[in-house]
Amino acid sequence: MSFVGRQRFLCLLCQSRSFSTRYRRLAEEPTKAATAVPAEKPKKFIPASPLEDAPRSYGKRLEKFTPKPLSRPIGLPYPPEPGQNTGTDLRTMKQRRDDFVNINKHLEKREMLKNKFSRPYFRDWGNLNFHKGKTFIAPPRPFKGDLSLYFPNLYGQTLLKTDRTPRDTTPTLFGKVSVVSIFSSTWAENQANTFISPDHNPGLTKVLEENQDRSQLVRVNIEEDGLKAMLIKLFIGGLRKRIGEANWDKYFIVRRGASDEIREGIGLLNGRVGYTYLLDSQCRIRWAGSGLSEDHEREGLVKGLVRLLNEEKKTAAKV
Repeated sequence: MSFVGRQRFLCLLCQSRSFSTRYRRLAEEPTKAATAVPAEKPKKFIPASPLEDAPRSYGKRLEKFTPKPLSRPIGLPYPPEPGQNTGTDLRTMKQRRDDFVNINKHLEKREMLKNKFSRPYFRDWGNLNFHKGKTFIAPPRPFKGDLSLYFPNLYGQTLLKTDRTPRDTTPTLFGKVSVVSIFSSTWAENQANTFISPDHNPGLTKVLEENQDRSQLVRVNIEEDGLKAMLIKLFIGGLRKRIGEANWDKYFIVRRGASDEIREGIGLLNGRVGYTYLLDSQCRIRWAGSGLSEDHEREGLVKGLVRLLNEEKKTAAKV
């Protein structure tokens, strides 16, 4: 065979190999690695909330209940901002018209009203039979700051005579370590006082007085009933005298805005029970107590306050 004929034969052989389907089928065959089912990621373990089985003003009535210590932080996952939870409708006329013709909005509102009117009126009073309404036991020590959740912004009138317009709680709480007492009745206020009053917890009063520039005591009276709110206004003079002029701007009377989401988030599950919270300067809930205080809870509140003050001092020194 001549050299030219050999070249032509080799070209034909190359062409036949280039058009062969054998290599294409091998390339199209999926490899075992490609067809292997990816391993499922291990599911993150989320511990049960200590408030999961706590009695509420709605839902199934409980026959037995024993409060548990808070095993993890409570609060809202987003930081508070002024203007939130005011209870006023800020929608424009166009937005109201769009919501009025939206069937989904009507269904949501109907469900909300159904849940509200289906709640037994005396359920909260009945739940006081469980350890006098104590919802949870305070943790032995404050939660870590990076793991803690936020205290919501609330909106209400203070006891100030010069400025009677409602204001947000966040500007008051932000920047200081705060002990926040929340209640909705005289019974609840007396329970909260077992945590914060000088008679029951003189150590707390001493620490607050020694650190007035960096700590404070804030009271929040949530009163959604119009008649009771009117009675508070009638006797506001005696309330001012009892609280003291230095604390008039730290006493909030909240009429609206404490939604079910807020109550569930911060553990405010019984409107007849007093609750006490320890917040850092960023409005994060680092410690919480409910109902009547116990000896170890009062001591834990004082130690927690001192610890947060030391943390704030170290942070300021680094800056």
